[in-house]
Amino acid sequence: MIKNLMRGLVPLALVLSPLAAPAPTASAGVQLFPDALAELTEATEDPAGYKESAFPHWDEGLDAADGCDTRAEVLLVEAVEAPATGSGCALTGGRWTSYYDGQSVTDPALLRVDHLVPLEEAWASGASGWTAERRARYANDQGAAATLVAVTARSQKAKAGQDPAAWVPDGNAAYCRYVGEWVGTKLRWGLSVDKDEMEALKLFGDGPCEDTVVQRSTAPR
Repeated sequence: MIKNLMRGLVPLALVLSPLAAPAPTASAGVQLFPDALAELTEATEDPAGYKESAFPHWDEGLDAADGCDTRAEVLLVEAVEAPATGSGCALTGGRWTSYYDGQSVTDPALLRVDHLVPLEEAWASGASGWTAERRARYANDQGAAATLVAVTARSQKAKAGQDPAAWVPDGNAAYCRYVGEWVGTKLRWGLSVDKDEMEALKLFGDGPCEDTVVQRSTAPR
């Protein structure tokens, strides 16, 4: 798979400039992608015992009084054109751009709020040793813009639980944003990377994504 990535990245690097991560908040630090990558811990992953219910979601969101759960709040924040909000935080109308595949979406029911680092990947990379409360905080994390992202159901299905050694967005510069946010999320939550994952990330860091900016933050304990 890594050889396939190398073949794909060379021509893309000639025609595409990296898509940087969104501007950092005042409390976040920033690093270039290769520097952030160097801070990751490499370790063997252990997916044993994973089940989605170990990561309760969606919770009441950042504002318990607004009647919207985490999923709905993410959709409201990421909307290019704001939807109407009805009873029970039912969303209608609006418009979103799914950066995984570049699709414009006008029906919120067609969107999925994706854990950029999938729950199973998080479990295998260290979250299996967390408390249930910390896993719930991860699954509903709105403290960093990259952790949760609104994308088309089709692109989320294509990605599934894969890491960047097996899947990144293709066809445009979104892959640099994606790997930068992947690294930022793993560092935020203290998650490790396995050998193949690290080798794939280094291909991006040594080539087309070397100037990508990674937002740095630390998740609450």
